[in-house]
Amino acid sequence: MDGSDNRLFRFSKPEWLNNSTVRNSGVYAAGALVKFPIYHSMASLFSLGFFFLIDAAAFSHSYRNDSDVHVKFVDWIPGICSALGMLVINSIEKSRLQADSFSYSGNGVAWKARFVLFLGFALLAGGLAGSVTVMVLKYLLKDYELSILYFGIANVISNGLIMLSSIVLWVSQNIEDDYTYNLAL
Repeated sequence: MDGSDNRLFRFSKPEWLNNSTVRNSGVYAAGALVKFPIYHSMASLFSLGFFFLIDAAAFSHSYRNDSDVHVKFVDWIPGICSALGMLVINSIEKSRLQADSFSYSGNGVAWKARFVLFLGFALLAGGLAGSVTVMVLKYLLKDYELSILYFGIANVISNGLIMLSSIVLWVSQNIEDDYTYNLAL
């Protein structure tokens, strides 16, 4: 390996990823995940994630819930972290991650973009880990029945769906197509 190879990973990217059909399929798959027609009016996997969280909150405050356990702001914090992570991740273009060689925005654009992308993924992972933590500490350890345990399960499902839709959307939008030139010398 000579000094001109500046790849981040040891293995090169497979050639089939440079195919425009694969890129279009990824974009359509992300669109199917984001606009998956389920339950007639549920328009996206992202919104389906928030549907679970709102459903759990509404059920926790309904007349059918005869317990004193309710969805509170602590239950919403992981979802807020996941939503912020989705916004951060999808605001970074792949070209910014390799922008140091032809930078027009000043020095260190690539490492700044990588750092922000890391923060976005950390927010997504923190949201999912936070929802698992809330479920375990608030619902599982206190040995509630399944109808109360649903509040924690819905929180984990919500953050998992938000994470899945965010990652698939970012990856499929940033796959290079046949018309993109690779300027690595």
